Amino acid sequence: MTAAPLLEVEGLEAGYGEALVLHGVSLRVGAGEVVSIIGPNGAGKSTFLKTVYGILPARAGSVRFRDEDVTGIRTDRLTRRGLNFVPQTDNVFPTLTIAENLQIGSLAVPRGDRRAAIERIHDLFPLLHERPRQRAGTLSGGQRKLLALARALVTGPDLLLLDEPSAGLSPQAMDQVFEKLVEVNGLGIVIVMVEQNARRALAISDRGLVLDLGRNAHEGSGQNLLHDPKVVELYLGGASVGGASATTASSSTSTSTPGGMKPPT
Repeated sequence: MTAAPLLEVEGLEAGYGEALVLHGVSLRVGAGEVVSIIGPNGAGKSTFLKTVYGILPARAGSVRFRDEDVTGIRTDRLTRRGLNFVPQTDNVFPTLTIAENLQIGSLAVPRGDRRAAIERIHDLFPLLHERPRQRAGTLSGGQRKLLALARALVTGPDLLLLDEPSAGLSPQAMDQVFEKLVEVNGLGIVIVMVEQNARRALAISDRGLVLDLGRNAHEGSGQNLLHDPKVVELYLGGASVGGASATTASSSTSTSTPGGMKPPT
């Protein structure tokens, strides 16, 4: 008997005002997976995450988490059920210290468990533990991304939704973030991420979903999508995966991802 998916989205429709952005998007995510959602700008990727997490109302379709219908449930209740979301921007409190940011994240945890939850994060993010009084606004871009991830992990999620975790980062900072995502997934936490750096994201993903014009366009394993000529041509810059073109030469787009490749399972 096949186990029910941890997250099951069926026929999701959503948008802004009179504009419909998602046109029946579906996705199933199983235990232990990393799933990347890629596609051109305006494809509805971030809208999809926001609708799954209840920030935007679904106009049609359903979201099931742990085989329960959670469509439209408030975000704080989803967090307490084990589903959390890290937005691309405004994901930390810049005027507060690292310690204060983590304390705010822990408010979703029962009071008696908060200290232990923060201590687990300190073990996972030693850099943050070393600088508890540093204000978040003074951190580098990569450090802020790690703090945002840490704040979400304090809540003890089973599944994380990440919107553009590498956006605006230097190649070195990007390496740190992707390496940490692999480490987090190794703890059993499922990751669904929207990512413009499609090659890098697919390289650490079990599966990928390509959205185009708010609809499912392609779906498959991360490696298969990386080597699918149609996907490469339309969504990965048109260069061959093994080529030495300018689009694949930089570390930010390399599919080899040294230190950031998800270990084989």
